[in-house]
Amino acid sequence: MNKKILLKDLSVKDYKETWEFQTELLQSIVDTKISNRKNNTDHKTDNHFLFVEHPHVYTLGKSGDVSNLLLNEKQLEEKGATFYKINRGGDITYHGPGQIVGYPILDLENFFTDIHKYLRFLEEAIILTIAEYGLKGERSKGETGVWLDPETPFARKICAMGIRSSRWVTMHGFALNTNVNLGYFDHIIPCGIKGKAVTSMQAELGYELDLEEVKAKILKHFKALFEVNEFIN
Repeated sequence: MNKKILLKDLSVKDYKETWEFQTELLQSIVDTKISNRKNNTDHKTDNHFLFVEHPHVYTLGKSGDVSNLLLNEKQLEEKGATFYKINRGGDITYHGPGQIVGYPILDLENFFTDIHKYLRFLEEAIILTIAEYGLKGERSKGETGVWLDPETPFARKICAMGIRSSRWVTMHGFALNTNVNLGYFDHIIPCGIKGKAVTSMQAELGYELDLEEVKAKILKHFKALFEVNEFIN
């Protein structure tokens, strides 16, 4: 079992290009697994973790409803945003500057084969990270992601999640609203959930966060939860 993870920060990168890159990495791992089974070999499979910021983009998961996007094509263009229907779970979300997006492309057979546990660990990494800034992140029953005050009328989502897996290899991941412009969420029904707000670390704390510092904290907690041997740059 390979518990090392290749870490790459893509900085600011187009959503479609990143999606294609993720797909290539996933397929490479899947091909190794298929070859191992076919040829009775035991070549180690790689694990990857990508950090990225996307230019303004709305993405709709395979179970999502396009009516949750409240902009037409012309309005999207005016906002400088793009829109993609994609192959992760979940409904609609927004990605943009100031948001930390993390895409773990892991062979879960190197860690544990449990998608539910995987999602809970992703949530826990974010909960532990924002706790270091005095924010109490929680889960909301039946809704993947991290919330503040989920069981109150003031429930607001701070981190969205959606994944896809193939032969226990994951792609897509989480989007933590750090210094993001929350105005862009006004043009969707986030995650298809009506009547619940979206927030950011900056909005809650009243100051701009150091993105590199937040990323380092995410990796620290991710490493502990997943018992990662090391991240390799």
